[in-house]
Amino acid sequence: MNTAIAACREFFGLFVDDGSIAAALILWSAAAGYFLPDLPMDMGWDGPILFLGYLLILVENLHRTARRG
Repeated sequence: MNTAIAACREFFGLFVDDGSIAAALILWSAAAGYFLPDLPMDMGWDGPILFLGYLLILVENLHRTARRG
């Protein structure tokens, strides 16, 4: 039974290593979905802005992880 639990934790860890990055990505997605349509700019910029937000979250998480390890 302990082996099954350890395997499930390992599998879950493949997708969510740090809960803070998952929360940040969800919050950014919600904020972008709420605010981007109201901005007075061409809708063609929504995708790149969303991507840059994801990229900044990833870089911040990598920086924090590198400092810790």
